[in-house]
Amino acid sequence: MTDLNEDALVKAGVVAALALDKKADGLKLLHVSEKTSYTDYLVICSAPSERQVQAVARNIIDELRLAGVRPLGQEGVAQGHWVLLDFGEVVAHIFFEGARTYYDLDGFWGEVPERDFDEAESMTHLKAAKDARQAAKDQAAL
Repeated sequence: MTDLNEDALVKAGVVAALALDKKADGLKLLHVSEKTSYTDYLVICSAPSERQVQAVARNIIDELRLAGVRPLGQEGVAQGHWVLLDFGEVVAHIFFEGARTYYDLDGFWGEVPERDFDEAESMTHLKAAKDARQAAKDQAAL
């Protein structure tokens, strides 16, 4: 698979893997499509400092952009307290640790199933998408 927009679970796994790549803590990948209409998956994680929250968010944004996926919206990156990245069928919430406890999205979504993902496989999907995008750019340049 080279288009991350074709499979929401694959995209969610890639977002989760990219968060872990920057040492995000307490990562949860939640399947929420049965409870809400605005997204299929939530990725919730935290980091011990505002600077690390920003690094996790920027890594997700930058790496997905290289694969041809842009967020529909993003909030809070400059502040680094609670970052929301909206990729349509996948929404990521990256919290400063104290904010995660305060807002308790984990508790709010406590009844939805948590999904497992293979970090290495997710990164393979990301690499394939980036390679395909680069090949298309190279072909267009000819």
